[in-house]
Amino acid sequence: METNNFSDASSGDRGVTLPRVGIVTMIRLGLFQMGLGMMSVLVFGVLNRVLIRELGVPATIATVILALTLFVAPTRVVFGQLSDTKPIWGLHRTNYVLIGAGSLVTLAYLSVQVMWQAGASLQATGWTVQTYGWLGVLAVMFGLYGIAVGACSTPFATLLVDVTEEEDRSKIVAIDWSMLIGGTIIGAIAIGVLLRQVAIDASIETIRAGVNRLFVIVPLVVFGLAWVATWGVERKYSRFAARTVAFNPEGKLSLKRAWRILTASRQTRLFFTFLVAMTMGLFMQDPVLETYGGDVFEMTLGETASLNAFWGTGTVVGIMLAGFFMSPRIGKRRTAKWGCILTAASLVWVILAGFTANPKALQMALLIFGLASGVTTTGAITLMLDLTAAETAGTFIGAWGLSQALSKGLSTVIGGATLDLGKRLTTNLVVAYGLVFTLQACCMVAAVGLLSRVSVQEFRANAKDAIAAVLNHEGD
Repeated sequence: METNNFSDASSGDRGVTLPRVGIVTMIRLGLFQMGLGMMSVLVFGVLNRVLIRELGVPATIATVILALTLFVAPTRVVFGQLSDTKPIWGLHRTNYVLIGAGSLVTLAYLSVQVMWQAGASLQATGWTVQTYGWLGVLAVMFGLYGIAVGACSTPFATLLVDVTEEEDRSKIVAIDWSMLIGGTIIGAIAIGVLLRQVAIDASIETIRAGVNRLFVIVPLVVFGLAWVATWGVERKYSRFAARTVAFNPEGKLSLKRAWRILTASRQTRLFFTFLVAMTMGLFMQDPVLETYGGDVFEMTLGETASLNAFWGTGTVVGIMLAGFFMSPRIGKRRTAKWGCILTAASLVWVILAGFTANPKALQMALLIFGLASGVTTTGAITLMLDLTAAETAGTFIGAWGLSQALSKGLSTVIGGATLDLGKRLTTNLVVAYGLVFTLQACCMVAAVGLLSRVSVQEFRANAKDAIAAVLNHEGD
């Protein structure tokens, strides 16, 4: 059976009516995203500062290690393809999510223990073979952690496509991404409370005790949230089988053919490039923001981690505003465009706050930055779902995740390297950090230009032809 619009395929195509996902189920699905948000602030809101400021690892080296969680993103395409073609215990998505989540939380704790060993070696012996060895092990651990993130997050993102019709996706994206940021806020608040007694000049032993406690409690909570979020949802709501059968009764694509599909469309390549620029514009500050708070504003470890709560609060407001009001009225592409423009403007405020050395000014700047980021994210993610062929959703979303994760990893390294360069060029710390934020704003301006060339209609036409050509070739 041929369909004119991939996302129009529904359970009705095989004579079975499946229930539509309601708000309560959307919120329950969002619990998984909440857990990922909590883990994100632990890794990029605590460990980045500990590595750079407390353990004395150069920002470039520290950010390369952290970025390995993102540079392993090619595995996301594999997990997306596997979840399309190789169900585990009868389910295409759920058990990939749970196995990945279990691996994720275990590796997070083990990575922290290796980090302490690397720091102890650096403090005791300096830059010796032993220190480089421990840092190498730490890099491997973070790489494995990143693989685990892809193993659970890509099948989960694909599950969102499987269980929804096109008209519901703006809402489910808004809710789930709001809860992702909500997890960031909860994690930031928890860190601030649990590390409240850790002064700006606290000993490594004191910091270690507090951080270890965080990485025991939070990962256990995260795994519980993943289980609650996904239990029973796929069996009840998934339209994956119906959409696949409606398009191709054989229902299977090889991994080699999947790559041909992804590279067959001009719009796919163009949207990849937009995602790179946008992601760098959103995340280049990630590895240096907490050290910015410590070096320029003299904030403690708990206080700088809590900055994520201000950014997160603004992001939640921006996501809900865009998902429920802007995107339905002005369209997904224009929503993303205005988000990019506002993000670039808000980064100027982040720089100006540094000249005041007032933590309140930084907090307000990050609140506005978060608002703009939320609008950008919602516009881009809902547009991404439109640029996804339902019959190969795991492959396409794995590819989108690949583009975003690699560009986020690149922005992490560039952010750290730019900071090191800035510190070499000037002793003025505000100017040094300002170089990072300025480059970040330039990336967002470039994203606006790329977005103007994206066309959902062209993508759907080309993707349909590309998939048909690949399937015909396999049939031959």
